[in-house]
Amino acid sequence: MNIIVFVVFGTDKWLAVTRKNRISEKTLLIISFLGGSVGAIIAMLLFRHKTSKSSFLWKFTILLVLQIGILMLLKQYSDH
Repeated sequence: MNIIVFVVFGTDKWLAVTRKNRISEKTLLIISFLGGSVGAIIAMLLFRHKTSKSSFLWKFTILLVLQIGILMLLKQYSDH
């Protein structure tokens, strides 16, 4: 999933540079939440994509906090 998200973020950056129809931020956030947050972070840093858009970064940060919380809950329940 991380590879797919990496490619999607890279494609969106290419679309932005070439001024073509873009991939929605909602789609980028959803696919990141569904297991591609590491790929998204790597793509954001490598392609310098969405790194200066504070509204996206806030949403992405909330997404990461939710993922960490979910993982902690799953680990807690699996330990019982």
